Amino acid sequence: MKNIIPFKKDVIFKTNLSEITSISLENTLNLKDDTISGDFIISGEYKVSDNSKTVEPFEINLPFEIVLDDRFETNKATIDIDDFYYEIVNNNVLSVSIDVLVDHLQEKPLIEVDDLVDMTKEVDIIESEDEEVEEVKEEKEEKEEKERCIEEENPIEPIITTDILDKETTNDLNEEVEEKINTIFNNSSFNNDVYVTYNVFILRDGDTLDSIMEKYNVTEEELKEYNDLSNLQLGDKIIIPNTYERD
Repeated sequence: MKNIIPFKKDVIFKTNLSEITSISLENTLNLKDDTISGDFIISGEYKVSDNSKTVEPFEINLPFEIVLDDRFETNKATIDIDDFYYEIVNNNVLSVSIDVLVDHLQEKPLIEVDDLVDMTKEVDIIESEDEEVEEVKEEKEEKEEKERCIEEENPIEPIITTDILDKETTNDLNEEVEEKINTIFNNSSFNNDVYVTYNVFILRDGDTLDSIMEKYNVTEEELKEYNDLSNLQLGDKIIIPNTYERD
């Protein structure tokens, strides 16, 4: 595809301009990306008056720049001068007209509606995936923050074992658990062939009475002997007995 770009410029001479005796046109035009830029260089000789036997030299540099329509591919385009003509106006103005030829232009292919829809779907999918990743990340952070808050409110305590027959009390046992165990000891009687140890369990989110009984292999009746199971809440301490026979 060819495209003609017209250029016109009036050049004012400081002296009288009677006749152009010789004239030539050169250029430094180049195409970069979609922009044509450079200079037109017009040179020659002229007479100041009709009766003058001498001629005066001249040279004119005219800058040129134009941006091509973005609907064209320009990687194979070429630039040339298609036409050049001039005219003397009012005895001191040289009016020049230059036609720039841009050849081998190619129109970019139009995007079909179906292709545009597919591109839109692809963008939507990418955005959707990003949103899902962000949601998973937020849910994970919320879960970690919730677990951290629970741990701060109810710090994990070590499982403490106490031998009732020896009546030893562990120094790290907190007052609440110690009181429970003392009460259990005072209200219970065992023969000399049996001894009992206790696990202190902190109730966490997701724990159930059934899961605790299954984990420690105890019955609900055994737990009721040492705990009030009617209103359990997160962070409650549950005494879990383990009964053994002496060898």
